[in-house]
Amino acid sequence: MLLFNSKNHTDLSQWQVINDGVMGGNTQSKFVINKSGLGEFSGQVSLENNGGFSSVRYSLTRVDVDSFQKIKIKLKGDINRFQLRLKTNKDDRHSYVSYFETSGKKQIIEIDLNEFYPKYRGRSLQLSNYPGKHLEEIGFLIANKKAEKFKLEIESISLI
Repeated sequence: MLLFNSKNHTDLSQWQVINDGVMGGNTQSKFVINKSGLGEFSGQVSLENNGGFSSVRYSLTRVDVDSFQKIKIKLKGDINRFQLRLKTNKDDRHSYVSYFETSGKKQIIEIDLNEFYPKYRGRSLQLSNYPGKHLEEIGFLIANKKAEKFKLEIESISLI
């Protein structure tokens, strides 16, 4: 099931960038469709003022996911480590997370849905892993405890 395809998805109103400025930090980032037609999440993570993260969230109309086993993302990163975040309900405070490394080349990342574990503000929670029933939000976060530039180009996001 295709959830996002940058080639025919020019309306970015479902995407929201959230930086550490919500806590006083100075990280700057953006999400745009770039000249290559890819969704580009890019910026500069700053550690100033207790900062250190940037995220982008993609809101969905509730999707039933119980017949799918994995999330598949076609992307190109810049050799940074990113966190992929799923929410069963966009109003939940916690997310279900998994990490992936980018290579600087085009990649297809596939992660089993049952590998996503619950976290809130960087802390693991005493809850079960992703329940795999519903999906209302997908997010990408960079927070590697260092000041760094980043760029993540997203071609598509699917459930398989």
